[in-house]
Amino acid sequence: MKAHFRKPLAALGFAALLFTACGGDDSSSTATEAPASSEAPSSEAPSTDAPSTEEPSGDVMALDSNGDGVVQFALAIPGPANDGAYYQALVDGVTAFTSSNDLPDPIIVDKIEADKAATAMDDLAQQNVDIIAVGASEIAGPLAELTEKYPDIFWYCNCGAGFADLPGLAQTLDDSAQISYSAGYATGLLLKAAGNNKATFLGCCDLNFEKEAYLAYELGLKAVLPDVEFSYVKTGAYDYDFDNTAGATEAYNAAKAAGVGAVYAYLAGALEPIVQLANADGIITMSAGSSKACESTDLTYNIAVKFDAGDYILGALDRIVAGTFKEGEKLTYQVGDNAGPGGSPGAVICDPTPEQQTAMDEIGAKLAAGEFGAELGAIKGQAYGG
Repeated sequence: MKAHFRKPLAALGFAALLFTACGGDDSSSTATEAPASSEAPSSEAPSTDAPSTEEPSGDVMALDSNGDGVVQFALAIPGPANDGAYYQALVDGVTAFTSSNDLPDPIIVDKIEADKAATAMDDLAQQNVDIIAVGASEIAGPLAELTEKYPDIFWYCNCGAGFADLPGLAQTLDDSAQISYSAGYATGLLLKAAGNNKATFLGCCDLNFEKEAYLAYELGLKAVLPDVEFSYVKTGAYDYDFDNTAGATEAYNAAKAAGVGAVYAYLAGALEPIVQLANADGIITMSAGSSKACESTDLTYNIAVKFDAGDYILGALDRIVAGTFKEGEKLTYQVGDNAGPGGSPGAVICDPTPEQQTAMDEIGAKLAAGEFGAELGAIKGQAYGG
């Protein structure tokens, strides 16, 4: 089973293909491969060893798990494929890979509800697909059964902290506390320059991973602005409702009326409508996932908060083809790691002053070195400890 992914592979210059398709990255760090665990990601510093300068060798056709001569990807995602945020990042990453390697377009099923996930993914599995990428843990419940029912498919999920280890599932995850701290720190710098000390975090429904994100974000804010006025607001009508534009707009308008200076829309389908409002009102705003936010031409992002699912899967595919990342394993990206074409996870200010860039470089180095491990570890315990 999956012998195609484990046998020695012919050299293809796979890294060069990714570089050409998506743009290069000169980061000197690599992602750390985490041992199988169902706990939240470690807050320990990633390895400081220099990565290998050799191109990973591999033949993309090694991904042809059913042996029909075609490599067919399928994507199962709970939100809209064009949300401009986390889910679209996965779509963009897989599409860039298939395009650059002359593979068929991926089969995409989006807006999958949790109670219909088993049927939707079972239907995908019957379409002669070789790799199924699952976009989030909220629809990953059926994977324990499906990975056993369809063992010849390579199953991948960016399921996040706390999702169970499965022998038939390759997973990527990140250190949300690190990323969110850097986002809060970047927001603090911009608020300080604007003479404002009010920030709002718009989420769905106070899920545990949201709690990790907004508590770490607040900690980063307070590192710059100790007197910051911070609020978290639930905007979803039900669990995992990150697409509720009406609820998010109501929360945004309330924050605006209170004189807020920055809004972090930690949302999916509702992200871009909130960013559009913030642009019109001159309020600091940021992306939620995409590493390409600073390049946007239709919306203005002051900060790119990078936890890009497309970068993550591209980094994973690099290793899968090379035979160094297999089902049953987890790959954890941390601040300072090269996560794909978009570079390290974490926040970047899109148009920083030299002083702001220096401050962000310094905080990034401290996060990568694990200097806030105790504080961020406590946040993880609070978020996931029940």
